[in-house]
Amino acid sequence: MSELPYGYFGPEGTFTHQALLTLPQPAPAIPYPTVPSTLDAVRDGAVAAGLVPIENSVEGGVSATLDNLCYGDPLVITREVLLPVSFDLFVRPGTTLAEVRRVITHPHAGAQCRSWLARELPQAELTEDGSTAAAAAEVARPDSPYDAAICARIAGDLHGLTAVATGIGENPDAITRFVLVSRPGPIAPPTGADKTTMVLFMRHDHPGALLELLEQFASRGVNLCRIESRPTKKSLGDYCFSVDAEGHVDDARVAEALMGLHRISARVVFLGSYPRADGMQPVVRGGTSDVAYREAADWLARLRRS
Repeated sequence: MSELPYGYFGPEGTFTHQALLTLPQPAPAIPYPTVPSTLDAVRDGAVAAGLVPIENSVEGGVSATLDNLCYGDPLVITREVLLPVSFDLFVRPGTTLAEVRRVITHPHAGAQCRSWLARELPQAELTEDGSTAAAAAEVARPDSPYDAAICARIAGDLHGLTAVATGIGENPDAITRFVLVSRPGPIAPPTGADKTTMVLFMRHDHPGALLELLEQFASRGVNLCRIESRPTKKSLGDYCFSVDAEGHVDDARVAEALMGLHRISARVVFLGSYPRADGMQPVVRGGTSDVAYREAADWLARLRRS
């Protein structure tokens, strides 16, 4: 039996598709129309894993991914991909920049290109809907009411369009982070440059409740590289916290922090330990290394025997 393919948040030509092409794949990948449908395909066993966006350096977290990972059958992150994001303006062959009156793109792309549009195409009307790849497919239709699409080069080339402007995003350093998600299984061993992702639910809402959660990391020397609040959807003002911590669950300091969080939280959703895409190793403070934890455990054992 052939290996299952990967799924991804499609259609073809999206930045997610572009990120997927950087990974070795067991079989031709399958695009899905939404983030939830991609992750449901993983849960159902239709695909081996699914690639979805989780955050952007300009727009922040991707709520559809953050929320879907919190609920339903468990999933874990096994890998991340960092992709520089560059937006181009694509038109049907023969259309000039001066002829562009109606532009279509994804809302995040529109937000990142609004200043360029106001400066270079003040007369143009912007529609934000669907994906950047879907925008390119729409403009490629001969009878489309849209003159141009803001999208990635992969989408413009895929649909036979022509770029009349390149690099039109406001932030040339914009990066989107994608995660490869699978059903739970054996965790890959630590590499020395890892992340651990989790979602934390407070037991009670009271002054200092968030501080109590953060102290579990701080007291053990675990640095956080992302923390975002998300509504639990139970009542107004009730939030959980999606967190990325530096380190691996096999690191003593991270394991101790997770145990502390399990004791004081209503619920801890473990979403995996996996290698960092940038290869950045954490700074391990004195007294928080695995060696320090082993020495402390040995010292306590000697005290108990004495």
